[in-house]
This record gives sequence, C-alpha cells and structure tokens, in this order.
Amino acid sequence: MKVKYLGVLLLALLSLYGCDDNTGTLGMDMLPDSDGISAKTETFDVSTKSMLADKVYSKTSTGYIGKFTDPDPKGFGNYEASFLAELNCTENFTFPAVYEESADGKSGKGTMVKDEVEKIQLVVYYSSWFGDSLNACRMSAYELNDEWLKVRKDPDKYRYTNIDTKLYHESKALGKKAYTAYDTSVPDSVRKATDSNGNSTYYPNITFPLDKELGNNILKLNRQYQEKKNDFFDNSDKFIENVFKGVYLQTDYGDGTILYVDRVDLQMQFRFHYVDSLGVKLTKKVTDKNGEAGTDSTYLATAVAFASTKEVIQANKFENSEKLAEKVNNDNEKGWSYLKSPAGIFTEATLPYDEIAKKLANDTLNAVKLTFTNYKQDNQEYKFSMSAPQTVLLVRQKDMESFFVNNELADNVTSFVATHNSVETNQYTFKNIARLVSTCINEKKAAKQKAKEAAGAAWDEAAWEDEWNEGEGKNWNKVVLIPVVVTYDTSSNNPSMIGIQHDLKPTYAKLKGGDPAFGGSTLKIEVTHTSFNK
Repeated sequence: MKVKYLGVLLLALLSLYGCDDNTGTLGMDMLPDSDGISAKTETFDVSTKSMLADKVYSKTSTGYIGKFTDPDPKGFGNYEASFLAELNCTENFTFPAVYEESADGKSGKGTMVKDEVEKIQLVVYYSSWFGDSLNACRMSAYELNDEWLKVRKDPDKYRYTNIDTKLYHESKALGKKAYTAYDTSVPDSVRKATDSNGNSTYYPNITFPLDKELGNNILKLNRQYQEKKNDFFDNSDKFIENVFKGVYLQTDYGDGTILYVDRVDLQMQFRFHYVDSLGVKLTKKVTDKNGEAGTDSTYLATAVAFASTKEVIQANKFENSEKLAEKVNNDNEKGWSYLKSPAGIFTEATLPYDEIAKKLANDTLNAVKLTFTNYKQDNQEYKFSMSAPQTVLLVRQKDMESFFVNNELADNVTSFVATHNSVETNQYTFKNIARLVSTCINEKKAAKQKAKEAAGAAWDEAAWEDEWNEGEGKNWNKVVLIPVVVTYDTSSNNPSMIGIQHDLKPTYAKLKGGDPAFGGSTLKIEVTHTSFNK
C-alpha cells in the first residue's frame, strides 16, 4: 500500500468505530512498514460482584424522611431516612417596628400593633414522594443542640449519610404531627387553585405549631440587635450560633412512604395596623351594632422569617437494615450483582487490563465497549416496587469517594455516565471507555519502568508484580458502578452537565454477572483495535 494513503485509511477506520477523542494507543511508537491495515474486535472477561456502600457523600438541598420496607420477602429489608437542616438568616435582618403615633396624631412610624408574636410555626414543604400516599405517618421535629455547633464547621462529620444525628438534637421535641403524603383534608378548590399566571398556589406541607415563647424570644433578641446590643442577626452563622441552631426531622410512626422535602420554613405571624401613605393609622369605616365607631383597623400577616436554603447546611441520614449486608455477603446472592440506592449497594467490576495490554501490545486501541445488563424487574408484583436507577456512574474505585467530595463531572477518561435503556435492551451501555483502558495500562507501565530503573541489576519483575498487586495497584483494575443523578444546565439549546450526585431515592437493579463459582457468569468487554499487516 502506498504510504500516502495510509493516513486516509486509518482515519476512515477510526471514524467507523466511533473513536473520536477516545482513541488510545498501546505501543506503536513508530509505524512499521506495512502493506495493509486491519481492524479486529476481541472480547475479554470482566468479573463483577456486589459492594456494600455503607455510607455516601451527600450534598443536596433535598431532605429525605420516612421509612420503607421492601415488600419482597427476599428483598433488601427496610431503611429509614431523616435529616437535619439549619435555617438561613438574611444579612442584617430586622423585624418591623411597633407603631408609634406622633404627638399631633397626624403621622406615625412603624406598623406592628404590639411587640409580640401572634403565632410561630415550622412548615415542611414537599412536592413529591415515594410509596403509599395514604399511609398514616407521624413526624417529629427537634431543635439542634450545642454539640451541633461544634461539628458544623467540619464537613467530614455531617456530609456522609451515616451521620449520628442523635448526638445533635435536643431530647424534647418541638412538636409532633400526624400526616399522609396526600392530604385528603385539602379540598380540590385549594389543591387546584392557581395564580394569575396559571401556576399552582398549593404546596403540600406539614405544619408544626410551636410555642409562642420561642417566637417572642427571637423577637426580643432582634430588638436588642436593632439597639446594637448584639450581632446575632448580622448573618446566618451568627443567627445559628446564637439564636436558633436548626431542626432535625424524623418519622417515628408509619412505614411505606418517603417524602422528598424541598424546604423547611420557620414562619412568624404578627398583627399590623393598616396605614395610609403618610403612615397614619386607618380606622374602620363601619360601626358595630350599637352604632359606635370601630377601633383602628388591623390585620394578621405571616412571614417566612427563616428558611432552609443552599447557603446553610442540610444533612441526610440513611439507616439500612442488616439484610442489605446479608445480600452482599450471602453465597446464594453471588451469582449476580446489585445496584441499590440510597447508600445501599454498588457493583464492582474488575477489568482485564493486563490481558488487553498483552494482546494488543503493538496495535492501536480504537474502542472499548462495556455493557451491564439487568434482569427484568416485575414492578407489577408489588404495589410500591422500586424501579432500576435511571443513570449510573462508572468510575475508578480509587476515585469513587473523591469524585463526589470534589464535585467532579464525568470526564470520559476515568469516569463515565450511562442511562438505563429500559425499553429495548434493559442495559447500561458504556459505548467507549478506551481512554480509561489506555490510561490505566499506561499508569502501570510507567510505575513499572520507574521501579525497574531504580532497581537496576537487582530488578525482579515477578516480585514487583506481587508488590504492585498488594500495594499501589491493589484496586488499579477495579471500577465501580454507582446510581447517580445528573444535573444539566438547560438554559441553552445544548444542555451541559453541571453536577453529579449520589441518587438518594429508592431504586434497585439486579445485574447479570457475578461469581461463576456461585452460578454467575463473567461479562464481556469488547475491544476494537487496528493492526498493520506485513
């Protein structure tokens, strides 16, 4: 073959196999003399197994609360979800002033009737849930304690889902409230009401009436702040440390419903005077039954004084039953692998990098395809069954924690995402992980060369391999499949990925693979490569 045509043919082959920027090269520092080029696809074995998640890094503005027991007797047992949330205070926050009339009675300042709270309540808002919407539940709310103030500056203490919440809240509850996810007491006229733009004005919620003393104490501290006697309302940190530390919410009754909480508000109600544009109190224009003029017109108004927002801390706790670990460790469950969220089970896969490197030593790696197939899930057998995770992340095991802690995105080099094809194949397919394969092979190659140069004449390749497998390279060839939620920026015509977090909703999938010793079968990784023929 003419050399001038070699580049054209190689480019055509790369396009054929969808290599693009995912093409890696193993060997081939120089192109050999050749009369032709051929492309081949080889398959290699991939072993998989279930891996207990134990805890996951959780940084989310959604609070999960409730208890759910898998209805399948052979399923995953139960898990409980609860969360704690701080409440944000806007900078330099102040309450309205009490009305004071001028000496001539023609003007005044302030609007509050008296320096007192009429009502205070904690409101938990949610827009969706999992499970039985009519299941009877009860939620308890607790104020956070001084121990929380000691750890809130250390994310390692609260960002993981195994947070020991009982250490961080008071023993006496602020309130308890019975509820169902779908509140049947709300009339359709309220549930379906909309504003002038057609947006719904109803927001499902659970409301805890609180002791007025709590509200009056907050009001009193704020009046002192206005008099420059404290700095407690300068910002959210000062407010949390000195006024109200936050709340912990848990379900203490009911099984079968998980609420997805959007926001927690501390709302306060006051009585105000109606005033005109000059600040003068308005009087009622009606008279009572005795013909006497009414008193100054007043009204009640409730305001969201403090709310959980992204600017303050929210921490979720998930507690799984021992049955989860039993499924991972039980020999009868090793003929396949599982995915289970939240904070449940991942699938670990061991990739055959050494075999690929040996087989393709002088070839060009074009594409590597890895597919995970899940068994059919019959969601009709039980009324509230979990479905398969929508999206999964494939990441090197050594990077699986730092990936989430550092808020990384899939780079298509050592981390990839795939969406479940539930309609046609029931699979998660990673179409080309060639750059992962070449990166890992070259990583070991570089480590080996460095060690060889350092050892000199004393080089012992077999001893180095043993040391590598027990040390630096112990998990070198392992990747983990993790259920995730991917966030996209949809402000443009070409949405871009802006965030990846652990999926904290209840999902599961049973994947083909597992240990052949227990009836499982190895998966196949498809490697497409090109070689030059002499």
